Amino acid sequence: MTTVSARLGVRPRVHPWVVFCARRAIRLVVSLFVVVTASFAMIRLIPGDPVRAALGVDAPADLVAAKRHELGLDRSLPQQYWEHLPRLARGDLGVSLVSGEPVADLVGARLPATLLLAVLAFGCVLVVALPGGLLAAVWTRGGRRPRTELALTATTSVLVGVPGFVLATGLAAGLSVALPLFPVAGGLGPRSWVLPVLALAPAPTAVLLRIVRVETLEVLGTDYVRTARAKRLSAVRLHLCHVAPNALTASLTYAGNLLPALIAGTVLVEKVFAWPGIGSAMAQSVAAQDYAVVEASVLVLGSSVLVVNFLVDLALALLDPRSVIRKT
Repeated sequence: MTTVSARLGVRPRVHPWVVFCARRAIRLVVSLFVVVTASFAMIRLIPGDPVRAALGVDAPADLVAAKRHELGLDRSLPQQYWEHLPRLARGDLGVSLVSGEPVADLVGARLPATLLLAVLAFGCVLVVALPGGLLAAVWTRGGRRPRTELALTATTSVLVGVPGFVLATGLAAGLSVALPLFPVAGGLGPRSWVLPVLALAPAPTAVLLRIVRVETLEVLGTDYVRTARAKRLSAVRLHLCHVAPNALTASLTYAGNLLPALIAGTVLVEKVFAWPGIGSAMAQSVAAQDYAVVEASVLVLGSSVLVVNFLVDLALALLDPRSVIRKT
């Protein structure tokens, strides 16, 4: 039996969730394609011969030519690219030109160390910024405590302006060399985590704290908060049950992008502290023009950013009461 819509030739209405997920999935696939293409092209724009660099300046010309032919580097860039895509689709990341190690094994061995730093820094950011921004808004609402607001603004501005690798260098010089409180390099246990995390966390903490404060100040001025205050609710219940949930929508957007940004931002910090992660491997591979390692590293870091952004979009669609998808 045909439906009325089918008899009238009207297309059935597609559920908003299907449309939303399809659009985000298409955008994710296209973005991944752009990341793969960009990583392939950029590493090959670096002047020099990676085979000659790996084999040494004294290597015979016929050996260099044979190695280039084995790796397919004697073909044109379009040919190399179209041969690269099917291998990547099969999960074949290639072999390191410098060490001869399969790139998949190298990435698998180093990625956990990078994720450890990023997750620890992410946790520190949330623990400090979310309650800190809420408290700062409560203390400074309505123009109260202007000196506290000025000090907060100045401090967060300085923290945002200091690059992570500069802060890492200063921490290593001050707390590892001048005062030998922490190991200066390597993943040697929990004590060696402190300085890299301290180098990664301050800037995103300052940004997120300011976002939470601004959002909280806006919520504190709404009618329903004034009504809740007129009902003489306790400060804890007022701020935790009525203010915080409504102030964290924009903060959730930024916080959701923090983890992949921290993963990508570990590159220079890992280099400073000789951390055995994927960031330091990528920095060394760029200098050595180790194509396979650089491409795999960029793909892993870039795809982590894109996948987490996709998940954040889904979370916001679920949590935001104003979302059409949530209402549906």
